[in-house]
Amino acid sequence: MVEEVRTPVSFEKETGKIMSHRKFGRKVGPRRALLRNLVTSFFIAERIETTESKAKEVNRLAEKLVTLAKRGDLHARRLALAYMLDENAVTKLFEKIGPRYEGRDGGYTRIIKKGNRQGDGALIVVLELV
Repeated sequence: MVEEVRTPVSFEKETGKIMSHRKFGRKVGPRRALLRNLVTSFFIAERIETTESKAKEVNRLAEKLVTLAKRGDLHARRLALAYMLDENAVTKLFEKIGPRYEGRDGGYTRIIKKGNRQGDGALIVVLELV
């Protein structure tokens, strides 16, 4: 008996949920904590250096949070506060970063490849706000 392979598209059609593509070798809780920390640090510094796969996931989340900041209402701020770990980062996001991209529809971040890491050869990139 041959099992049907579930692609991300078929999984989404069946369940209505989007399948995560990057698991980083961690269970759900530590992976979520890692991404929350990276996103919070990203908005505080406006630039982080990390591996390519982590940067792509943070990029996806950061784009959504900047879109929330552009909305600027109380509900959007509370949604951002529920995800990010530092209240100062949320304040910076809504007061400085959000208004900066008011006339821009997406594409708030860029990924610049830097080279391979010495120890394990992982591709290191710089993720920064445009």
